[in-house]
Amino acid sequence: MIINNNINAMNAHRNMANITVTQGKSMEKLSSGLRINKASDDSAGLAISENMRSQIRGLNQSYRNAQDGISMIQIAEGALSETHSIGQRMRELAVQSANGSYTDEDRKLINEEFKNLKSEIDRISEDTEFNGNKIINGNISGKEIKTCDNSKVQITGDVTDPNKISQVMKEVDPDELSKLGEGTFDLILTKNKFDVTISIVDRSHFNGGKPYVMDSVFIENPTNIEVVKLAGINLKFNNIQATSPHLTSGKEMKISFSNDAKKISNGVDFQIGANEGQMVGLNIENMRSRELGLGGIDVSTIENSKEAIERLDIAIFRVSDQRANLGAMQNRLEHTLSSVGNTAENLQAAESRIRDVDMAKEMMNLTKLNILQQASQSMLAQANQLPQQVMSILK
Repeated sequence: MIINNNINAMNAHRNMANITVTQGKSMEKLSSGLRINKASDDSAGLAISENMRSQIRGLNQSYRNAQDGISMIQIAEGALSETHSIGQRMRELAVQSANGSYTDEDRKLINEEFKNLKSEIDRISEDTEFNGNKIINGNISGKEIKTCDNSKVQITGDVTDPNKISQVMKEVDPDELSKLGEGTFDLILTKNKFDVTISIVDRSHFNGGKPYVMDSVFIENPTNIEVVKLAGINLKFNNIQATSPHLTSGKEMKISFSNDAKKISNGVDFQIGANEGQMVGLNIENMRSRELGLGGIDVSTIENSKEAIERLDIAIFRVSDQRANLGAMQNRLEHTLSSVGNTAENLQAAESRIRDVDMAKEMMNLTKLNILQQASQSMLAQANQLPQQVMSILK
């Protein structure tokens, strides 16, 4: 028998210490509900689980993104629904005005409502927003509208040198001119004795190429015209006045330019997946009355009313086409919601199998450890009593 080293006590103490550590890990798992609380629990499982968590959180966010996309589409479609209703009412008025039983005075009254309804189409287009972004005025059409450079601007009329636009225009601001939208335009200056009229004429394809005056301003005996606001844009002129040598009374000077629309991207992209590039694009065309082909139409005469019926048929079709595209995209996003939600659910289940603890199994393990802990404590106490047996030999 030896007394310097109590091997049995040391063995019992080591086992008890190991059980205490294991018992602590088991309690940690039960208190957190996780099988993996730190990398040392399962390093490979932790890495896989974290990758899955990134995907799950990304999918959950993309689910919300798709819902936001549906909300945007619903707002746009709701606005276009009203545009549709206005178009139908305008067509009804055009059919009414085309009837020969009405007088010109009657048509004048009909035309007042007709013009106001057309203005309301423009207001809806300009004011419809989602989260501060205008959505049916062409901002999310995916097109870039650029004005042709000065070398392609044509000047005809009473000018000294048709190649020098600086004789007439103080500055040609492409950003301003592009606000007119896609198409071909004429800026016409006419002088009647000492009065000047400035007009913008639209010759775009939306209206079948038929020119009409978008906006005009009459200036009586001007001393010096510098800035004129027409059709929502600012035009800066150079030395245009009643006695201007560039203008001859009874004649007109015309400045022609074009705005080209180029498709550069999707109008808006919805991130509908957890990873880069998992997007779907949406384009909403400009839904102003001009782009619908209603520029310059009225119902003040029978002939104009007949033409308005034809133009309104085209406008109603364009609105229908855009609404159909929005409806198709909304249906697609609704299927996306189902797909993304199902994927996130299944991925969460897979991550749970790796990361979460089986509570029943772990309780069973903790019960075993508690029994072993008690047994090791008892054995350590008995092992500590063994060296005292030496005293009976020394008596």
